[in-house]
Amino acid sequence: MSLLGVLDEAVAVLKAPLDEHDRVQGWTDDLRREVQEEISINRSVLRRHGIGMVRHLRPRFDEWMEHEGVQPGRLRDLVGDVQRSLVEARAMA
Repeated sequence: MSLLGVLDEAVAVLKAPLDEHDRVQGWTDDLRREVQEEISINRSVLRRHGIGMVRHLRPRFDEWMEHEGVQPGRLRDLVGDVQRSLVEARAMA
């Protein structure tokens, strides 16, 4: 899947309401919204200015999840995929 495809998928999933498993893993509605907005901003930058802008993005979603105490699960895995994809794209840019 392309980088923008990964970002599109993450934004779509994070727009949906949290389920009970997500809440048990430490997600709140505010955190979900904030992470979704940050990913959406990154996606918009890349769409507007081109994929070469990826080298200017500094994804720190892993640190954010750790700081918030979010446990492993579907959303943390999704956010981890976003971070990995951005880091890989930066390395190739």
